[in-house]
Amino acid sequence: MQFWGYKRKEGRAGIRNHVLILPTCACGSESCRIVASQVRGTVNIVFNTGCSDVAANTEMSQKVLTGFACNPNVYGVVIIGLGCETVPHAALREKIQKMTSKPVISFGIQEEGGTLKTIEKAVRAAREMAAEAGMQCRELCDIAELLLGIECGGSDATSGIASNPAVGELSDLLVDMGASTMMSESIEWIGGEHVLAKRAVSKEVHNQIIQICEDYEAHLKAAGQDCRAGQPTPGNRAGGLSTLGEKSLGCIRKGGTRPIVEVLQQAQRPTKTGAIVMDTAGYDISSVTSMVAGGCNAVIFTTGRGTCTGNAIVPVLKVTANKHTYQWMEDNMDIDLSAAIDGTKTIRELGKEMLKDIEDICNGKLTKAEAYGFSDIAVDHVCRFV
Repeated sequence: MQFWGYKRKEGRAGIRNHVLILPTCACGSESCRIVASQVRGTVNIVFNTGCSDVAANTEMSQKVLTGFACNPNVYGVVIIGLGCETVPHAALREKIQKMTSKPVISFGIQEEGGTLKTIEKAVRAAREMAAEAGMQCRELCDIAELLLGIECGGSDATSGIASNPAVGELSDLLVDMGASTMMSESIEWIGGEHVLAKRAVSKEVHNQIIQICEDYEAHLKAAGQDCRAGQPTPGNRAGGLSTLGEKSLGCIRKGGTRPIVEVLQQAQRPTKTGAIVMDTAGYDISSVTSMVAGGCNAVIFTTGRGTCTGNAIVPVLKVTANKHTYQWMEDNMDIDLSAAIDGTKTIRELGKEMLKDIEDICNGKLTKAEAYGFSDIAVDHVCRFV
């Protein structure tokens, strides 16, 4: 299987060719939004952090921002900072330039003399970069260039018995073809972590999966908290999920059955190919944020109750096996997998059908969230005050 993508010197091919308008912190987000609104071919993110934080959270913010810039779907980057944030624009630019040969330019609002002067310069720079990006032609790429993020949110009973297994089948097919898939939301492994760990390619990977869950529960207990207080969510419960363990068994099924070759921390880039897991929060937008920062060039998102989420940098393909949800939220949902529920198609058949959908998206077809211009970003703080 092949697709037409954008070759990058650093590795995986992009399936999009965005110029990213990137804020260093929350104070630069609005200026980035305005710049992106003025230049076709650009995308921006709204960043809610990046300053006045403890060292570990600052490090996480930097991992996410540099990860976004290095994502294969990004051609080049225009950075806008305020000037007094923890990591100013020039320092972030230098970090990114050490990791990639992409064009990167940056501006500081305080240095340039205010918002309007900064926006004017940034628009000119973005316009030139977008023009250059428009000259790059798609090239034929092997499916091994694909790193597919796998996410779930707003789950119900149909998620665990139909849409997640169908996406798991898709994951297995892609891995067998040489592509890589990434599953995250480690809080939703709890109760089923022993099942997930059996897929580990080695004892080391097995133990990492178990340890992540043990450490997370211990962290919450030390703060006087219990993850089961928020999991399953009210929507999950209304959809028929009664316990975290029940939710976890459905969650891990969407990652398929192939050996897990690597366990990553949040926003970390893979070093291996195949089935991969990432230790992230159990909040879907935060989880997708981390996987995109880790290099995923597309995301497939299963839901039973429905979701409207999207990401500026990568296409997010939303699928459901709940027929009512698909019909009621057809403006948001991309694929109806309810044939697995009514028995007209098998899980395997639906997995194979989604291969064509993935191929189309890699070749340029827009997902619904992508066409709307949705951009949801959330950074999970590693240090929390409770």
